[in-house]
Amino acid sequence: MARRLVYMTRHGETDWNLAGRWQGHTDIPLNDNGRAQARAVAEALRGEGVPAIVSSDLARAHETAQIIGASLGIAVAYVDADLRERMFGVFEGLTRAECERLHPEAWRAWIEEQRPASGVESPETVAARVTAAIGRAAERLGRVDAPVLLVTHGGALRSAVRIATGTQPAPIANGAIWRIEWDGSIVAARALSPR
Repeated sequence: MARRLVYMTRHGETDWNLAGRWQGHTDIPLNDNGRAQARAVAEALRGEGVPAIVSSDLARAHETAQIIGASLGIAVAYVDADLRERMFGVFEGLTRAECERLHPEAWRAWIEEQRPASGVESPETVAARVTAAIGRAAERLGRVDAPVLLVTHGGALRSAVRIATGTQPAPIANGAIWRIEWDGSIVAARALSPR
């Protein structure tokens, strides 16, 4: 397969992002700043020749994708649940301080041993589903001369970057854009816009 270029961006900000709450699969809408961040992503990608957008099915990512698409004059081709954020199980909806207070043993195991707590999706599961979603988009919509845009979540995007670089990246900001290269697998990743 010829190499395809895939841009990936993290959805815009939500009120839970501001509060430091782990969203996971909980469906939280964008706030006004998140909508502004989505418009900034569109401006950053203007002129890059993006013909198609694929989005996570969660509202914060899908609204981000719709704002970008409206600004660039392209539709969201489809939504893909495999682009969802990592499921955080017992930690969803909580801040780090609340996780530590309400689930002290699970939190200790998470921090010290990187052992997922009850209901928390494993890194390997996240990596497999995100890789599959990137592959579907690259093969269905990507072209050698035109990149596809995937609108996803921080944990999902970090998973793709980790696959490409072999190291765990720092947390990814809302509205950050990464450039992924695909040739049947993820072969490279670099930040286009660290935000």
